[in-house]
Amino acid sequence: MPQAGFWAVGGYTISFRKDGAWYADDERIRNSRIQLLFSRSLRRDDRENAASLPRYTGWLLDVGVDRQPVIVEDTPLVVTGVDGDSEHGFSVRTNDGQSGALDCSTLEVGADDVLYCTVDRGERGHLRARFLRPAYYRIAKFIEWEGDRPVLRSGGEVCALAHH
Repeated sequence: MPQAGFWAVGGYTISFRKDGAWYADDERIRNSRIQLLFSRSLRRDDRENAASLPRYTGWLLDVGVDRQPVIVEDTPLVVTGVDGDSEHGFSVRTNDGQSGALDCSTLEVGADDVLYCTVDRGERGHLRARFLRPAYYRIAKFIEWEGDRPVLRSGGEVCALAHH
């Protein structure tokens, strides 16, 4: 495995795992610039006949002329931070270095009480993002219960958290 912190695309099984980290085979990629490059370069593999290709995963790392299938363990993005409050609304930061307003209508609670939202990434589409633990705890203190359902008040809206 390269010691300089650079991973060439190709030759390794590249994966993005639910802990929000990138891996080459089973070694965590610790170079923050490579992590950001990979997070910004992840695309849906919608090439014609892609499903018939070896190692098809549904996701593709597209870095210039280099392309390689990527295993995405849960979601293609993770929420790394939350800013704001109930009165003014919330924004989320994700591992691809972008931030934007949280659309609280997209919040959902998945298996093991993991919180998810959907973020708009323009040409990359609307992507599901998993809240990492620090981001979850930051927003969880604003979640209230109305009867038997959790809700989040955000900038004048009241959004029920869907359960899936």
